Amino acid sequence: MELPNFAQISTMFSKTCEYAIRATIYIASESSDGKRCGIKEIARKIESPEPFTGKILQRLVKANIIHSIKGNGGGFEIPQEEFTKIKMEDIVRAIDGDDLFNRCSLGLHECSDDQPCPFHHKYKPIRENLKKTLRDTSLADLILKFNSGDTYLKL
Repeated sequence: MELPNFAQISTMFSKTCEYAIRATIYIASESSDGKRCGIKEIARKIESPEPFTGKILQRLVKANIIHSIKGNGGGFEIPQEEFTKIKMEDIVRAIDGDDLFNRCSLGLHECSDDQPCPFHHKYKPIRENLKKTLRDTSLADLILKFNSGDTYLKL
């Protein structure tokens, strides 16, 4: 019997989702200073190719996580009053969908409490805890620690 690929299991978010989270934190940080940021600046700061960043930002706008302001002085922003409303779960769902919350940790199509994979009962509490953590963590929680210097991104 082959062992589960724990390297895959430990990768919680897709690369796209990682960039989306970083972009959201960066935009929120700039917004908390009353600034909007452009796509070139965001792509540079999160170390992501500009076209790829543009696609990520489009998905975040469509999900109402960030706002796009067109015209002179435009750019991307997040109103500060929305920081507490935006949850990490929202960002993950906007980019990765529900897979993180529902899929089998071993990638099986048929895996449930009734027909569990070999890792199901060990992974299920971890997944439930992750769901709760993402649902309970707001952008305000992240930005407060980021702006105070308690946490950092390589920006």
